[in-house]
Amino acid sequence: MIEVEKKFSLKEGNEEKLIANAEFLGEKEMTDVYYDDFQYSLAKKDTWLRLRDGRFELKVSMHEVGEKPVTHQYREIEDDALVATHLKLDPTIPLVDALHEAGYVPFCRLVTTRRKYKKDGFSIDIDSVDFGYQAAEVELMVEDASQMNDASDRIVAYARSLGLTGGKTNGKVKEYLRRNDQIHFQMLVDAGVFSVS
Repeated sequence: MIEVEKKFSLKEGNEEKLIANAEFLGEKEMTDVYYDDFQYSLAKKDTWLRLRDGRFELKVSMHEVGEKPVTHQYREIEDDALVATHLKLDPTIPLVDALHEAGYVPFCRLVTTRRKYKKDGFSIDIDSVDFGYQAAEVELMVEDASQMNDASDRIVAYARSLGLTGGKTNGKVKEYLRRNDQIHFQMLVDAGVFSVS
């Protein structure tokens, strides 16, 4: 499956419109620890390795670094052996050990309270992150890459119909780095992964 998503900052009244008549699916707290090597080799490819509540997940960008897509598309890998294989690590040993041997270390830890909704076929997440950041995400899952553009157009049109503007909204890792680790942030700007917004 491919995740097609767009993040939105929430202005006054946006959240209410976004979740009006939506099905509330629940609220949970997640702890994410993001990993990379000291050269930020993964992040420079817009690839994100996180340990979420004790389980590794790898989000691999479906677009070229430097592109400015309207929405972001990621292939998600959640099986430890497949993550290890993608990272060219030994899949026969525990992933945490393989990562340590290869020089991957945590670079940020985020605690997020997420409220999940479903409305009109879209998944909607409202995230409040422990460093004082809040954003909404509208998402569709598609079977293959041929469906990504249509999903992107649908997300943008849906958000526009609710009064959400399509301006650039930082994801929580980007915003965390912008506020707390300017060297790492600037390296990713220079690599074309982040744009300055």
